[in-house]
Amino acid sequence: MRRRLFRRLLTVLASLLLVTAGGVGIGGCIFSAPTWRGPRSDHFDGERFFNLEPREERGSFLKWQLERKPGVWKEWNDVPPGPPPPRRVGRGDLRVTFINHASVLLQLDGLNILTDPIYSERCSPVSFAGPKRVRPPGIRFEDLPPIDVVVLSHSHYDHMDVPTLRRLQEAFPEVRFFAGLGNRAFLEDKGLRHVTEMDWWQEVPLSPEVTLASARTQHFANRGLFDRGGTLWTGYVLRGPHGATYFAGDTGWGKQFAEARERFGPMRLAVLPIGAYKPEWFMSPVHVSPGEAVRASVDLGARYSVPMHYGTFKLADDGEEESVAELKRALAELGTGAPEWWVLGFGEGRDVPPLEAAPSSP
Repeated sequence: MRRRLFRRLLTVLASLLLVTAGGVGIGGCIFSAPTWRGPRSDHFDGERFFNLEPREERGSFLKWQLERKPGVWKEWNDVPPGPPPPRRVGRGDLRVTFINHASVLLQLDGLNILTDPIYSERCSPVSFAGPKRVRPPGIRFEDLPPIDVVVLSHSHYDHMDVPTLRRLQEAFPEVRFFAGLGNRAFLEDKGLRHVTEMDWWQEVPLSPEVTLASARTQHFANRGLFDRGGTLWTGYVLRGPHGATYFAGDTGWGKQFAEARERFGPMRLAVLPIGAYKPEWFMSPVHVSPGEAVRASVDLGARYSVPMHYGTFKLADDGEEESVAELKRALAELGTGAPEWWVLGFGEGRDVPPLEAAPSSP
């Protein structure tokens, strides 16, 4: 009886106080992670990280919960996985495969890189409650090629899934993990090795020819009640013979997209979030809408863009197919001047043509 009551308590806690939903909940204090200790900077006050372009919050989490108008989602999509990706691509080549949510396989210049991988059934601090996936991963875990690098945008449960990270390390013992400042202590406590922390705009080499740069984003991070802002959130830019590839992670709108282009030049590929954006009065400080994602692709000078962060976990009030439909509407409104976007199927991979083989970016 006591175990049953405790289980129900944890279920309620995980349901009402989660730090899931792409980072829109709050989580329980028992799940809080270690926080960064380091010198002050333009985005760290000595205790907490903060955004350089704070957006006005126009309502509370409680108000959202009381007024929710969730869109339509299927209970389950029983779909077959995509074909196994190639083992590697050559120097100068770039291939992108959409797995699910923010999990994307980037194959470039001989390296295989996974972004925010999640293969778990739920994105939650507990296994029995919290947002549950509505479809299987588009690529089976056993069909993944050798993974060299995993980039983690921030500590929310749908982006930093510890069971998946452990599974990757077991399958690929030399895999390297990259995350924002403050995350190494937590990840190493979970048994992960080869963890590197990065500050905004810091660059590290992945190979003699490929560099990984941390790129500023507009979001926040926590895993519980008492660690909000204690670790850094970030996007990434990969540069090498293939050109430049941008992965946003989670982000609200800001000048960071134009800043990335100023620093690294136009992107051959941009991977941008489009989901968990409704209601916009609540979500917009930390999640771009599909229309804003299109604007971001223009600011980045992206020749090709691929959407992610949709259609896998019910995290906000936009429906399962609503974000893609809104993306297509936003592109249609721009007519012939619209940037080129590929809406990949779950598990679909595509080779990205080089910049010099394509018309000039907008």
